[in-house]
Amino acid sequence: MARSYASRVVPAAADEVWALVRDFGGLPGWHPAIGSGELESGASPTELGAVRRLVVGDGGVVRERLVGLDDTARSCTYEITEGPFPVRSYRSTIRVLPITATGDSFVEWYADYDAEGADEAKLDEIFGGGVFGPGLKALADHYAS
Repeated sequence: MARSYASRVVPAAADEVWALVRDFGGLPGWHPAIGSGELESGASPTELGAVRRLVVGDGGVVRERLVGLDDTARSCTYEITEGPFPVRSYRSTIRVLPITATGDSFVEWYADYDAEGADEAKLDEIFGGGVFGPGLKALADHYAS
């Protein structure tokens, strides 16, 4: 099983960052690589089983299902149900932790997935370097001033 990972310090309190991140339907509002998105099923963007349809910058479509939401741990877990990536069993988590010394947040975003060995380095570049890293930078920039 492969893992892609990125993390970043975000200059805002963990509860404030979590309020933005926990909205499963809100990713297009802060992630620069997402052109548009909508909830396709689920009564709310925090209901387990909710499915979001995302259109990425190159026009590709990704569908993801919310499989875990933990307000105490400030973590959101989802799986890809459809997309252009050669992965199986893709499950991703974004988690927000408080940095008690500064009042800022530590945010980590990672995915575990199965893929052909030859594809793993390229997928890590796509997920870690092209999705998680830029998304966390945009999240930090959202709160910087």
